[in-house]
Amino acid sequence: MFITSPDLASEPGIRHAFFTRQGGVSTGIYASLNGGLGSADDPEAIAENRRRMAAHLSVEPTHLVSLYQVHSADVEVVTGPWPAERPKADAMVTAALGVALGVSSADCGPILFADSEARVVGAAHSGWKGAFGGVVAATVTAMEKLGARRERIIAVLGPTISAAAYEVGPEFIERFKAENATYARFFTASERAAHAMFDLPAFIGLRAQEAGIGRFLDLSLCTYGDEERFFSYRRTTHRGEEDYGRLISAIALV
Repeated sequence: MFITSPDLASEPGIRHAFFTRQGGVSTGIYASLNGGLGSADDPEAIAENRRRMAAHLSVEPTHLVSLYQVHSADVEVVTGPWPAERPKADAMVTAALGVALGVSSADCGPILFADSEARVVGAAHSGWKGAFGGVVAATVTAMEKLGARRERIIAVLGPTISAAAYEVGPEFIERFKAENATYARFFTASERAAHAMFDLPAFIGLRAQEAGIGRFLDLSLCTYGDEERFFSYRRTTHRGEEDYGRLISAIALV
């Protein structure tokens, strides 16, 4: 039902999980632990799935907090459940007890952050746009404002599409090279002319290094290649399916 990072698990007073697609009640293309509030799945099934996730994290169901994700570098500070609609952003930080920060993904990179000494945690959704736009650094800066120190932060990247499954076109490649010529190292040749395979996890790792994070770890799990455990937007697209489930990755202070 879930995957944990030994490094985060060893930190006192913190619970976390990279939930898989297993262990829920959804059916069909959403089977079975779909936590995506933005999916077209049965709302009651989503609610039950999220209740199970919250129970594992030792928080109330209402305290598993998620965003309306828009592939930005925007960060929200969380003190409790949202009073109204989910804000549009792609990262959250908190120093509040009993609140789980849950980001959704289905190929993009879910990153969980913790400074257990300062009692500050964070969670970010980082696709290529978020990574390119600076969501990792923005999350770290927001954690610092709550008392964290970047050199103490542990950041763990959960299930993400791997370079072996992420083919991109010439405009994508040129955008990165125009920003920084050294970014060429994140691309390898693909079978199609003018296309390449993009290493999103490695690029996120670079952004973590640039942000001065003390420890960055990649669980090296590919969403596209492991259908039994993970949802994948790209796999769904290749099959022409009408929608897809979302994985939830969450962290809480307890």
